[in-house]
Amino acid sequence: MTKTFHLTVARVGENIFDGEAVSVTLPGSEGVFTVLAGHEPFVSELKEGEARIEAVNGEKHHVPIHDGGVAEISGGQATVLL
Repeated sequence: MTKTFHLTVARVGENIFDGEAVSVTLPGSEGVFTVLAGHEPFVSELKEGEARIEAVNGEKHHVPIHDGGVAEISGGQATVLL
């Protein structure tokens, strides 16, 4: 069974993704990183690039990041604010 975590990706006034995910790959300020279920808690600034999401149903989503943002991973969930 594939392990999952709850992922929320949002911009002001817009919810882009809110559901169970297998992984999300993000362009962090120190380099690209991938979050999987059970990831250690941390916060990272994001730079311009693309968020690549693999949803639990196998769908893949690509979200452009133009103005940076922030990602917080803790308690079995990840929140990405763009």
